[in-house]
Amino acid sequence: MDRQAWIAVTLCVIGFVALQIYNVKHTPPPLVRAAASPTPTAVPENQSSATASQAPLVSPSLGAISTPSPIASIPSFTEKSEALRNEDVELRLTNRGAGISEAALLKHAVENGQRVVLNSADHTPIGAIIEQPAAPALPEFAIVRGDDGSVQFDRKTSDGVNVHKKFFFPPTSEKNDNFVAEMDIDFRNDGAQPYSNAGYFVSLGSTRPLHPRDMPAYTRLVWCIDGKVKATDVSWFAAQNYPFVGVQKRAEQPMFQEKVNGAEWAAMTNQFFTTIVTALNAKAGEVWAQPFDIKRADGPSLRGMDGAMGMPGFQLQPGQAATVRFQLYVGPKLYGRIAKLEHDEAEIMNFGMWKLVSQALLNFMNFLYGIFGNYAVAIVVLTACVKGVLWPLQNKANKSMRKMSALAPKMQELKEKYKDDPTRMNQEVMKLYKEHGVNPVGGCLPMMIQIPIFFGLFSMLGQAAELRNASFLWVHDLSQPDTVAHIPGLGWPINILPLLMGTTNIWLMRMTPKTGDSTQQRVMMFMPLIFLFFCYNFAAALALYYTTQNLFTILQLYQNRKQPLPILEKVAPAGKKSRKGRS
Repeated sequence: MDRQAWIAVTLCVIGFVALQIYNVKHTPPPLVRAAASPTPTAVPENQSSATASQAPLVSPSLGAISTPSPIASIPSFTEKSEALRNEDVELRLTNRGAGISEAALLKHAVENGQRVVLNSADHTPIGAIIEQPAAPALPEFAIVRGDDGSVQFDRKTSDGVNVHKKFFFPPTSEKNDNFVAEMDIDFRNDGAQPYSNAGYFVSLGSTRPLHPRDMPAYTRLVWCIDGKVKATDVSWFAAQNYPFVGVQKRAEQPMFQEKVNGAEWAAMTNQFFTTIVTALNAKAGEVWAQPFDIKRADGPSLRGMDGAMGMPGFQLQPGQAATVRFQLYVGPKLYGRIAKLEHDEAEIMNFGMWKLVSQALLNFMNFLYGIFGNYAVAIVVLTACVKGVLWPLQNKANKSMRKMSALAPKMQELKEKYKDDPTRMNQEVMKLYKEHGVNPVGGCLPMMIQIPIFFGLFSMLGQAAELRNASFLWVHDLSQPDTVAHIPGLGWPINILPLLMGTTNIWLMRMTPKTGDSTQQRVMMFMPLIFLFFCYNFAAALALYYTTQNLFTILQLYQNRKQPLPILEKVAPAGKKSRKGRS
């Protein structure tokens, strides 16, 4: 290994160590598990509950959420609630603004066993109609359960307009994962004068990180226009500086607000869960978001977001009515379920440029899970299938590398002979390759094919809700790093699967025939560090995939090494072959 290669390796190692130090210093320590608070009692479908006030919601993973800024002054009233429930989700509806104060996912839990709850009673209810999102006034609505099981709200404004809201689960043929509800809003002008509404906002509720170590990019406001999504994440609100010089580029922002040209839906999302509000017979013209702090007693505060979508105004003559319909998806980011919705809601997955690869791998992984009933087994079988497809190509690449290895002495002779003439040396080396029918980049082809697979898996596994709480041997959750301990005094996490992956990468690199091509050798040499860098603090499922793949590749190399060494023979030029065939 030459001097430049050693410098590059040293810089990679220093960068990896610096990243671990940064993560330790900027990430709160592991939470001390307190006794779990009881799960909020579900409200029976035929019974209302009245409460004068509610305590701040405690997020099972993060701690108490700070109380938001006081809302606009409205007459005090007793808060009442009703529950709309199916086998997958319980929507807790409140007469405070006529919306969903909380959505409890009945089959999804956090680490301490509590149910995942989207939004909270301390934030604006999902579906509430508000004029100023930054200071929402949430008036009292009359609440009643309909004969069809729906929950309905009524209120008459000072302008004589009756607002009627209805929440219900639409009919569906789906047997599982029914997280879709509908909200219909009727505006009826019962006054004597025409009514004009310049526009209003519909609350999207709030979102917050699931874990203290979540990347800020996971906590986002997303909206979709003509099938293309745009987003802003919680890090947007922080002050921004020019890199390296430290000069402030922009001060901290109190809120985000942007005019949009006809958004079909808007959503609040974190790593694995989302609330998507789709306007079925209208389009949004504005999106809004505001950060809030999540106070933690044992570490620095984290940030969540409140969001809203702006709807166009309307006019009503006396006696005239208008209806706006919304579809609500409140649940996990299950691609197979969201893809069945009809307004490009699956774009919430944010797969990026590797979208097709991510979708194919996720669908195939879920298909295998349906057969084996275990996601770890599904990932191993997925790896075997991918490796099986690439096996002939890898065999060809290994054969090419063995030929290049056999040519190494002749290549060294050429380098010595033409060491003072690099141009002539390169010409002679390429001539040598051509004479023996060797492709100098043939050994890199399987590796290049693996790049889109790697990034497709990276994009997919980072938000595949299916993997949450899926266990494998010592791994408790395949969607998170498999940390088993921390280094005393340093706090660095010890993640076993990435270390095994790095070890098998080094083993594989040492087994690979040396081709004599310095560029290819450097690429192979850096691969263990690059993959370790990407995988160390990422979902354990990615390290499981690549560890398994490395073991299959090592097995293939052992098989190839048992074959006879290639015989170096000059290949006749194509022109001579054709003339010989005609004679």
